[in-house]
Amino acid sequence: MLNFSGTRPKNLGVKDGKLVPCPGTPNCVSSQSDNPQFKVDPLPLTSIAEIKKVVEGMERTTIIEETDNYLYAEFKSKLMGYVDDVEFYLDSDNNVVQVRSASRLGQSDLGVNRKRVEEIRSLLA
Repeated sequence: MLNFSGTRPKNLGVKDGKLVPCPGTPNCVSSQSDNPQFKVDPLPLTSIAEIKKVVEGMERTTIIEETDNYLYAEFKSKLMGYVDDVEFYLDSDNNVVQVRSASRLGQSDLGVNRKRVEEIRSLLA
């Protein structure tokens, strides 16, 4: 396996109720984006523990940070070792879980981040 992991971003997390915006490349999706290219629906309200259980059941996943209202995980691709940073924020003000999934390197992810979010949504249902 090759390793194109890149460097872990230092700007992730929740600031003033918001996850970091997508960087403008088509390899990111966010439930808090106003741009339809990056927009994905938030997840239904559930606990971070439930999301963690689903995420841990997925392949090549590492939990990096967890609090009562936030979860940050890395997903590594099988062949090339690309890493995607995926965040979940329990937004109790809006009764949803905000989500952001972004590739660290490159431009296109061939829809992998969007598919992952939808797979997680399906597994939580």
